[in-house]
Amino acid sequence: MKADHSSVAQQASAPLEVVSLVSLGRHPVSGRLRRAEQDARALELCLALERQSAPGAVSLSAWHASGSKIAPGSEQDQALRGYLGMGLESLTLVTPDSLQAEPLTAVDPQAAAADQPVIDVWPLLVTRLKQAAPQLVVCGGQSETGEGSGLLPHLLAESLGWPLVEGIVAIESCDGAHLTALQALPRGQRRRLRVKLPALVSVDAAAPAARQSAFAQARRGELAAVASGELAHDAVAETFAIAPARKRPKRLKRIKATSARDRFKAAAAKAEGGSGKRLEGVSAEEGAAEILKLLREEGVLR
Repeated sequence: MKADHSSVAQQASAPLEVVSLVSLGRHPVSGRLRRAEQDARALELCLALERQSAPGAVSLSAWHASGSKIAPGSEQDQALRGYLGMGLESLTLVTPDSLQAEPLTAVDPQAAAADQPVIDVWPLLVTRLKQAAPQLVVCGGQSETGEGSGLLPHLLAESLGWPLVEGIVAIESCDGAHLTALQALPRGQRRRLRVKLPALVSVDAAAPAARQSAFAQARRGELAAVASGELAHDAVAETFAIAPARKRPKRLKRIKATSARDRFKAAAAKAEGGSGKRLEGVSAEEGAAEILKLLREEGVLR
């Protein structure tokens, strides 16, 4: 009985292992590599959880999966150091067990156009997560480079058998067995969830903005490579035809709620606008004409 009590006390005193998955982002105007916006917000939530917890209660680490070697001083190295500048001492590079003699640079499906292999990194993350066994994994909802499909959290959760919670904007508390977080809902609403650990959560774009990256801390930080699993090629992505994205029509009446007051106004607002027109008993031609008129007024059609 004494041994059981001591084991329980040891588990209770063990720090909460939290992993923040980060990726390479791309600036929408210049096209240069940078820290990804949503992944930086995810790391900011982890840092806030560490700050509000007792000293030593949370053990935080950041991981970046890469199928290629990242040379010091390269553009990839500079972009990843943006995360180190947020207050991390080191960042773990999850790499394959054996890299080819010539370092692979095809970490993006766009490289398929150059007849280079496309590397699938999620099996590396699954292997590493099974080895490290953290209680909580936090990541962004969608990457800025590569396919940008947003499927990585789903693939990881399915492979690990963990619950997945999407659209998180705040982590309120974590007692080692359960996580309490706020989830973003349409029209600026929020929902409080209690999730059993281990779990994987993805962060919404409405989460608090990430802090500025300190240059000195980014230079002092270390990028440490850890071998994890075999190299996996994405044969399906190699067949993709990559083309520049076209500008999409803007969305109608998009609500951008940044404060609690704005979220309350959006949630309490009526679904129909005051300037709308209700059409009853009109012909198809008259209805189509009104729809075209609305689309032109909103700037969707020019």
